[in-house]
Amino acid sequence: MFLGAFEFIQMSFADILDIILLGLIIFLAFRWLKGSSAISIFLAIVSLYLIRVLVSAFNMRLIEAILSMILDVGVIAFIVIFQPEIRKLLTRLGNRYMGTSKGRDILDKLLGRKTSHTEYGEEINNITEACRRMSEEKTGALIVISRSSPLDDIISTGDKIDASIHRRLIMNLFFKNSPLHDGALVISGDRIVAARCTLPITERTDVPANFGMRHKAAIGITEETDADAIVVSEETGKISFVRSGIVTPITNINELKLMLNSSVGQH
Repeated sequence: MFLGAFEFIQMSFADILDIILLGLIIFLAFRWLKGSSAISIFLAIVSLYLIRVLVSAFNMRLIEAILSMILDVGVIAFIVIFQPEIRKLLTRLGNRYMGTSKGRDILDKLLGRKTSHTEYGEEINNITEACRRMSEEKTGALIVISRSSPLDDIISTGDKIDASIHRRLIMNLFFKNSPLHDGALVISGDRIVAARCTLPITERTDVPANFGMRHKAAIGITEETDADAIVVSEETGKISFVRSGIVTPITNINELKLMLNSSVGQH
């Protein structure tokens, strides 16, 4: 008797595949938005869509028409509300497939560009040595390593320097009495590009309470671009390496060198 009410539902293989793919998309979207302020709005939209499917199955035309109008207008609202999240998603997708060295090599071949790989051993040594010294002295620091994503908007918020990478210069820039110690230092290739730059703060709500503004800014810039970031805590002196919004504590300076080998020079 109960099953007879659902005799109108005829499932084909394509329908089953359609449902599975939709469920996968919803799952990935939920995982992507989890911890952000937009998760409640996303859940509300998914709930309205499921209700619309249900009332359509029971031929409740009036409610279906009302929900259809709401959801049709909601597409525009969705784009407006989730504009930052959509931008981050597209950036992450581009960085994941074309931000890697393999992806860039493929792109260079398609565009007919010559690929070149430059070693930056001395620059990496200077960065790690500066971070080690600042960690010992508990000097707060925030360093952004540019890769393939352009950081012109970030650089424009600070003071342009265009200097060679040297540990003494980095330490002097973050010295507490220096006028440039606030904000982030941006490095691209073998050059210090700018200092005192303002970074976007992450909107995630699951950031540990012990993370300060430097960590939140490092997470923010690495979420929106493929840049990497180094944070030296002013309170504890601990060093953290941030990539794609994931904070990795550095327990040994050699770990930082290994991380930087995949960052410096990839722009």
